[in-house]
Amino acid sequence: QLQASGGGVVQPGGSLRLSCAASGFNFSNYTMTWFRQAPGKEIEWVSDISTRSHRRKYVDSVKGRFTVSRDNAAKMLYLQMNDLKIEDTAVYYCAKGVTRGQGTLVTVSS
Repeated sequence: QLQASGGGVVQPGGSLRLSCAASGFNFSNYTMTWFRQAPGKEIEWVSDISTRSHRRKYVDSVKGRFTVSRDNAAKMLYLQMNDLKIEDTAVYYCAKGVTRGQGTLVTVSS
């Protein structure tokens, strides 16, 4: 099971930190992923982090602004989002492979 949290309403240029609590599987064995889906758009891959955090990848549109991290002992995945833009507005999901949990809504609005 995957449960994302930490979304909310923020002004452009603001920051949010998303969290994802994992349960029911051996979290430390899996590369974890963040996806997002903006209103009326298809789901978009945002970021991956490898099992021991050695490899982190980002979609070009968030590079330099978002940072993915994980705590294997706590079975937690994080996404620090800085300098948020209106186009970052979306429901954000954490995922193991293509299996997504419940998302959290991020709204960037002035």
